[in-house]
Amino acid sequence: MAHGPRYRVAKRRRYEGKTNYHRRMKLLKSRKLRVVIRASNNHIVVQIVESKKAGDKILVSAFSGELLKKYDYKANTGNIPASYLTGYLAGIRAKKNNINDAILDLGIFYHRNRVLAAFKGLLDAGIEVPHKEDFFPKNLEERIKGTHIENYAKILKQSEPEKYDQIFSGYLKKNKIDPNKISKIISNTLQKIENTA
Repeated sequence: MAHGPRYRVAKRRRYEGKTNYHRRMKLLKSRKLRVVIRASNNHIVVQIVESKKAGDKILVSAFSGELLKKYDYKANTGNIPASYLTGYLAGIRAKKNNINDAILDLGIFYHRNRVLAAFKGLLDAGIEVPHKEDFFPKNLEERIKGTHIENYAKILKQSEPEKYDQIFSGYLKKNKIDPNKISKIISNTLQKIENTA
């Protein structure tokens, strides 16, 4: 290990790869509300945060687990459509709290497509966040609607029925939904968010 009078140990969150302090300082200096999107393997969280000296204050929050409990979403909460719906839900809540604009705080960027889907949901809800249009992948719209899941399920069901049963067992046995109708479930959940959120 290095030593000497000029050697400094990095802050814990920096060497764990969780916080880029230089980028965070630039965001804090802007004095704007921040959109924080974090994804795990099974869930996604979208928050709008106000920075204060005492610490960050969360003004609006949406969690993908809420889709199951409140909005009749029966599919996986860790996929791209669920990320979009969570971002949309956060955007609707932000509008109700008179929040119209913010800046994006990506932190250390993991789970790229799901984070971008949540960001797209926030934008579609009417929150203004500075970004470039080429920031999003070309096929993101298709993936948000779940048509890629339906197409894969149709191909797999015809060519390899055993593999279809294995891969989509969570949909078929646990949740009792047809993966060929996932886009309908997504559009129904989106409509319910618009009506009740």
